[in-house]
Amino acid sequence: MRLDLRRIDRVGVVVALIAAYGLVAPFALFRANRIVQGEGRSLLSALPPSLGMVLMALVIVGIVLALLRLPILVRLVTSFVVLAGLAIAIGGAATFLTPAGNTYARVSPGSGFWMLGAAFALLATDSLARMRPTAWLRIAFLAATAAAITLILTSDLWSGLSLMKEYVSRADTFWMEAGRHLTLASGSLAVAALIGIPLGIFCHRAARIRSVILNLLNVVQTIPSIALFGILIGPLSWVAATVPGAADLGIRGIGMAPAFVALFLYSLLPMVANTVGGLASVPRDANDAARGVGMTDRQRLVQVELPLAFPVILTGIRIVLVQNIGLATIAALIGGGGFGVFVFQGLGQTAMDLVLLGAVPTVALAFAAAVILDAVVELTAPANATNRTAPTAGKEATA
Repeated sequence: MRLDLRRIDRVGVVVALIAAYGLVAPFALFRANRIVQGEGRSLLSALPPSLGMVLMALVIVGIVLALLRLPILVRLVTSFVVLAGLAIAIGGAATFLTPAGNTYARVSPGSGFWMLGAAFALLATDSLARMRPTAWLRIAFLAATAAAITLILTSDLWSGLSLMKEYVSRADTFWMEAGRHLTLASGSLAVAALIGIPLGIFCHRAARIRSVILNLLNVVQTIPSIALFGILIGPLSWVAATVPGAADLGIRGIGMAPAFVALFLYSLLPMVANTVGGLASVPRDANDAARGVGMTDRQRLVQVELPLAFPVILTGIRIVLVQNIGLATIAALIGGGGFGVFVFQGLGQTAMDLVLLGAVPTVALAFAAAVILDAVVELTAPANATNRTAPTAGKEATA
């Protein structure tokens, strides 16, 4: 019997290869304490025999279903079921491998767990992309995923994992640094929007100065983040020492101030460039129609150009927010706080679970921000399409 290659899904082949590696790689790592080298345990040796066999069978069935060209809903449900099984299994591995009464031992997910998770997360992402879900449905999927993760974290399912033990010992500090991280990312975005959008409007109007400003912002964008933090230490230290009240406002050479200024400078180019691009994409007919009904330049800007350019400007805001969430991690190097505190503490102590305590929330925040703002861009598009026809209708009426 010949194998019909037309029934094999290409993405499924990639999923199968990644998952196959995950099956043979260590599923969990056991450490005698939090900083020693871990001992890899295979899937079957890291779990009770019955749970190990069930998970092995579940993954194999998932691989087979991923390889076949099946209905999208079947592939999506398969990915969710396997991911749920992995979440339950890694919690069971922590309980199974940790000796009773031992408070020093640590159990962490191994490379096999991460590869299996990546494989079936890829399957879920591919299935969702093929479904072409609406903006609201994407937000609903994100909310459901967040609710499921919250349920797992608030239960005792993962309480034996080293990552959760690191969190429990630093819970108050974690939420304080989370607040600082969000303040840096969103605060610098807000200031960049307040300055960058008007600057983009000016660049759109003044073509001669546009290239000068954009090239200058391009130069800022090429400076490495750590170097820019260092460059700002001197000027901000001088401001704190010479300007009355500056130090009381928190302005100093190290801390949140240089990190905030650096993130603001990095945010300007996407904000200005997307504002210029959005305004340039406004159809000439829309502007002509607005002039035909007697609109002033200011009225055209507010009622016609900015509404039509808004999706492009919002795309710039999405780029800036995702960028700032990632870059804010480096702020910990100069005392700016944020999730980077745990990343660099973990690197210094060779405690990889502490690194994950800072890295995983950063990735999750960036992913959630991208999904939500992408959905908002899509939701604003129909309204702007309607607005695009309004001036034209007015022009026809005056004719």
